[in-house]
Amino acid sequence: MKIWTVANQKGGVGKTTTVVSLAGSLAKQGKRVLMVDTDPHASLGYYLGIDSEQVPGSLYDLFMQHQSLTRQRVMAHIVPTRISEIDLLPATMALATLDRTLVHKEGMGLILKKLLAFVEAEYDVVLIDCPPVLGVLMVNSLAASQHIIVPVQTEFLAIKGLDRMVKTMLMMGRSKKINYSYTIVPTMFDKRTKASPAALTQLSQDYANRLWPDVIPVDTKFRDASLAHLPITHFAGFTRGGKAYDRLLDYLLTKEFAHAKLS
Repeated sequence: MKIWTVANQKGGVGKTTTVVSLAGSLAKQGKRVLMVDTDPHASLGYYLGIDSEQVPGSLYDLFMQHQSLTRQRVMAHIVPTRISEIDLLPATMALATLDRTLVHKEGMGLILKKLLAFVEAEYDVVLIDCPPVLGVLMVNSLAASQHIIVPVQTEFLAIKGLDRMVKTMLMMGRSKKINYSYTIVPTMFDKRTKASPAALTQLSQDYANRLWPDVIPVDTKFRDASLAHLPITHFAGFTRGGKAYDRLLDYLLTKEFAHAKLS
């Protein structure tokens, strides 16, 4: 089972869209996908038409029951989506209290990794949607992940957010003696502007070895797909945005990720 975390310490860069779109691309290939929402805003569930406050259980409950986890208990908190191959482990606003509740307790950074081990036989890929704040949830998301996908809007303020994210991975990697494997994904690219190509050039100069050699373009169909509560791959897969995420998935599945030292 592959476990990928989609993370950035800046909001509005396309994290949730990336999770949903990659899940859709994987489902089109017949893969069983579990999406895990670790963001208290629960955008992943709302994107797919699931009111996370109305579900019988959530990721928060599993964190609070972490000492007595079983496969049955974890599976009971997972809900189906409109796409038969895609399931969701939903978030609720209660997740926002975990930093206060768990931060000083031993081993709290490995709860997500522990609970995902119970469903290893059920899914081909797990995609984790990460909050933009460094805390217990981001630490858990990174610790559980085999590869980190970092969406970056192609504008200069977003690149500053990327710098913070890379420093966070470097800091965590040193403390846990892990060299994180990650791919930077340029998003919201608009070739009609000066800012997007300039930002892409900057990314190429600063992160050449970590940068996906393609872009996710601006596409109004992303908005339409979210209104329809579907991945763009299932709503309008023929569009520029849908095809771009198909290419990204192919890259992620075929590239040999070297666990090189972060630079």
